[in-house]
Amino acid sequence: MLNFLKYVLATIVGLLIFFFISILILIGIAASSASKSEVEIVENSVLELKLDKPIAERDPNNPLQELGFSFGGFSSSDGLDQIKASIRKAKKDDNIKGIFLNLGFIDAGMGKLEEIRNELIDFKKSGKFIVSYGDITTEKGYYLASVADKIYLNPLGALEFNGMSSEVYFFKGTLEKLNIKPQIFKVGEFKSAVEPFFLDKMSEPARLQLNSFLNSINDYQLRNIAKSRGKTYQELKNVSDNLLIREAEDAKKYGLITDVGYYDQAIDYMKAKAGIKKGDKLQLVELAKYKKADVKDEDAKSSKNRIAVIYAEGDIVDGEGDEDNIGSLRFAEAIRQARVDDNVKAVVLRISSPGGSALASDVIWREVQLTKKEKPIIASMSDVAASGGYYIAMGCDTIVAHPNTITGSIGVFGVIPNMQGFFNDKLGITVDRVSTGKFSDMPTVTRPMTAFEQEVVQREINKIYETFTGKAAQGRHMPQDKLKEYASGRVWSGIEAKERKLVDVHGGLETAIEIAAAKAGIKDDYRLKELPRRKTFFDELFGDAGSQVKESAVKAELGELYPIYKMYKKVEHIQGVQARMPFDLSIQ
Repeated sequence: MLNFLKYVLATIVGLLIFFFISILILIGIAASSASKSEVEIVENSVLELKLDKPIAERDPNNPLQELGFSFGGFSSSDGLDQIKASIRKAKKDDNIKGIFLNLGFIDAGMGKLEEIRNELIDFKKSGKFIVSYGDITTEKGYYLASVADKIYLNPLGALEFNGMSSEVYFFKGTLEKLNIKPQIFKVGEFKSAVEPFFLDKMSEPARLQLNSFLNSINDYQLRNIAKSRGKTYQELKNVSDNLLIREAEDAKKYGLITDVGYYDQAIDYMKAKAGIKKGDKLQLVELAKYKKADVKDEDAKSSKNRIAVIYAEGDIVDGEGDEDNIGSLRFAEAIRQARVDDNVKAVVLRISSPGGSALASDVIWREVQLTKKEKPIIASMSDVAASGGYYIAMGCDTIVAHPNTITGSIGVFGVIPNMQGFFNDKLGITVDRVSTGKFSDMPTVTRPMTAFEQEVVQREINKIYETFTGKAAQGRHMPQDKLKEYASGRVWSGIEAKERKLVDVHGGLETAIEIAAAKAGIKDDYRLKELPRRKTFFDELFGDAGSQVKESAVKAELGELYPIYKMYKKVEHIQGVQARMPFDLSIQ
């Protein structure tokens, strides 16, 4: 009887899962069909940019996104590529009269914000308006809003304008309580990724570099805001440093906004600008809808020449990887595919990565070198291209970075924890072993390493550092000793990096594409080819549905603690020697 009930329950669960997947398939087919149909934009419409989802380099192309579903690798996010394309399209679309920045909390790095802001500035050349509104406007949100013709802030709202800060968490005390002893190996006094394991605060070199590039990025943004708002840098610096913006009226008093007002007042202003009667409805077109609109582009090209844009976003890992990271095999194959394709005349490697596996970085670097012999290959740095991210860029013909890109961090580290005390004293676990040789169990976390074993690992770290700096020096056309002056694991802003010739040009993805086209001799005769190939909705649906359902359940259960869980999962997959940024940087 018990077995019978078990089989009945299993059948019911199976039917429910089948029913759920069938519904998703039908919704996916319907959404895909809808996305292929033409979206009509009526006259006197306004493009609304909320930017309230995480911004990735590429659009997830999720047919369920408009319905609020997130499935598989199709997270609920916006793609920088589609945001920029939509702004450009709106500039030429006669039915779009302006852009409405309905801003709140923006989840994007500084490089992505720079590219969106530059597109907005270019949009204004059309003579169309940009209006911004916020209940609470963060520093990142205001960086975009500062280009608007009208900036509204809720009377009871807040504008964050107090500079940048970054916090680093240290785990020395936790490890001591658990009786876990980290065994540290690194090269470079600024390679501070390992400091949280054996210090309880920043070392002076770590504090120096963090202070340096944060101030560089902050000053750059203040100067841009000052230019947009008709202020001087010193005026805004004084406002920021002394926390003079404490309420909405302060923001207007110091000229950071144009109006203290409500959402409906911003809408009424746009109605007037668009020539709509006050009692009529303003047609706000959301990004998700507008990116599907078919707007005739007279500049569209039909050339057979291609520039391959290879998007490398996330941690650099060994093997295939997945949609959220840079797998060495998958990206080496993407570069190889671009190299052997006769229609591809040049390659742009778009990088947004804090680094990762040194071995995986070198595998990708090798493909860059082979491609460089046959056709131009240009690096375009987004939010961050540090350590391993710099490793895969350094061999390119030209490196393009934003002034507020975070880069450098040319250094190497490794950590092997000695967990013997934790196992013995905290868990009551003892370990015994049989080995065929003196070092057969190396490396292991169940005993301390001998002095000889530590020397072996440190030598390997030193060797990889010499290889890293040697190849960087070769790529940057400078003596290795000179390159090492800028290495030691130190992180630089894009401004600082260009001053030290670690990057060549300031600009975004379009700048890199223009350089690639010019070097290939196809300046006005090419189309883009994006690599690696994105998984389709059905690939995700049938490929790994079980793990995705589990991930969604964990996210729902943990809530605000989910990012910590993701960090743990990231650490869990770290293997081998790492060329990684000193910290997971979150600028506030």
